[in-house]
Amino acid sequence: MEVSSRGGIVVNEYLQTSDPKIFAIGECALYEQMIYGLVAPGYEMAEVLAENLCKGSKTFQGFDMSTKLKLIGIDVASFGNPAIKEPACRTIIFEDTHSGTYKRINISNDGKYLLGGILIGDATAYNMLLQTVNNKLLLPPNPEDLILGTRGAGGEDQAASGITSLPDEALICSCEGITKLQICDAVTANACETVDAVKKCTKAGTGCGGCMPMVKDLLVYTMKANGKYVRNVICEHFSYSRQELYDLVHIHEIKSYNEVLDQLGTGDGCEVCKPLVASILASLWKEMILAKGNDTAQDSNDRFLANIQKGGSYSVVPRIPAGEITPEKLIVIGQVAQKYNLYTKITGGQRIDLFGAHLTDLPLIWEELIAAGFESGHAYGKGLRTVKSCVGSTWCRFGLHDSVSFAVRIEERYKGLRTPHKFKGGVSGCIRECAEAQSKDFGIIATEKGWNLYVCGNGGSKPQHAKLLATDLDSDTCVRYLDRFLMFYMRTADPLARTATWLNKMEGGIDYLRNVIVNDGIGMADTWEKEMEQQVQLYKCEWKEAVENPAIRKRFNHFVNAPGEKDPSIAFTEMRGQKKAEWIKA
Repeated sequence: MEVSSRGGIVVNEYLQTSDPKIFAIGECALYEQMIYGLVAPGYEMAEVLAENLCKGSKTFQGFDMSTKLKLIGIDVASFGNPAIKEPACRTIIFEDTHSGTYKRINISNDGKYLLGGILIGDATAYNMLLQTVNNKLLLPPNPEDLILGTRGAGGEDQAASGITSLPDEALICSCEGITKLQICDAVTANACETVDAVKKCTKAGTGCGGCMPMVKDLLVYTMKANGKYVRNVICEHFSYSRQELYDLVHIHEIKSYNEVLDQLGTGDGCEVCKPLVASILASLWKEMILAKGNDTAQDSNDRFLANIQKGGSYSVVPRIPAGEITPEKLIVIGQVAQKYNLYTKITGGQRIDLFGAHLTDLPLIWEELIAAGFESGHAYGKGLRTVKSCVGSTWCRFGLHDSVSFAVRIEERYKGLRTPHKFKGGVSGCIRECAEAQSKDFGIIATEKGWNLYVCGNGGSKPQHAKLLATDLDSDTCVRYLDRFLMFYMRTADPLARTATWLNKMEGGIDYLRNVIVNDGIGMADTWEKEMEQQVQLYKCEWKEAVENPAIRKRFNHFVNAPGEKDPSIAFTEMRGQKKAEWIKA
């Protein structure tokens, strides 16, 4: 049989090898210089071969390689024609180097159609983008909305409009060839009212599983269209919402993922419920997130207490409350960066990010930073990232109050708090807003009489200004309101919902939230304040715990049988006088 110089058995359109009696399908087959390593093309090949063995005449004509993968904890997806370049198309690119997000879409030169694209770090829009390409849907007036989101629109509204715009013949599950109409019919005609029931009835989602978010959305909106009550359960392994599961774990004092699954769930769990349960446990008990076997339920960034970067190395972000730092600590950061050949950058949140750390060097870097008085900045976790501040009345001639001291107080209080999604704060010393507080999950702005408190703002890919919750507060009252606000959010938000999304979905909006937080409308204020105080008292630096615990420290080795040896696939190149990590191409 003919084999390509780079591997793969050469086949023709009938999947026939150079020996006419032998056929090949799947990842061993090379068709027109292409190896298809996905399940859907494999099914198509099997169907072609089966028909030809039964004297049919079907041929294999290649296959759409659009796919969504998770590589070392990083979402990666491509769809349509991702490689096309200008001038054959127009490109729109969004890149956030701090969060490791890159999105590119290629649109036709007349601006009407989506041709393809790539998503790295955040692939939540993949399914809808793929459908837009495959069904040749007309683009909105502002095509950037496809990757940035329609400003001001809630997530459910966007999902609903996207799904209803698809034709009935739209292929939702490419692995099994299941259309939108087949899924809707399963819900309407066959009374399939759970994701698991739809999967069993149609086989949608039983291949790679990448279509499951869209299958779930179709289930929900079809049930709503039929006037049915929809219960927002986590996944097929837990028949509870996140809020219900949070309360049950709290009531029963369950402290490990396996115990939660054994007592409240079924099956072995999945990539949806594992990080969700891990987040709940971290939110409730403030125990080391890698202890009690909970490490296997974490996202990869949490597993190594650092953000993995696209070059295969890691970044280290020490906490610098309010951006205030002594010259001595600045010198230590510089010395550590020099010693371990780290690329340094000041972030948008007034922190110093150290890039290019080898996995084996992380505990050594942390030890030196801890010795200088630094702690983990939790840049890897779903919790408080930063509280940005201006220089306030200490230095600024316009400053009304000491914004730096208040920002330090706020950050020290909420550091290490685990929530459904990351959150950020800002404290501005006057209405000139140099800390950009209104773009944060909570923002505090000085007034002549005190502080104005804003909540549920959002930067990133779906910008939204924060809304005014209360005015002219003294510092202690502002902190109490923040305690209530964050505990309410932590208890009730959906998985991975930013505060802006949480508020957008809240019935009654900011008026209801103000009644709950300011007026104690549901009688939970005292409970939430006490729970937050407990959270504050339980805080421990995760870096310090990791380097002092031999069992946890052992995990920071690239090779189990060669401790301390560095990853040979990472190389460093020069970039503006600093080192940049890159994968070494095989």
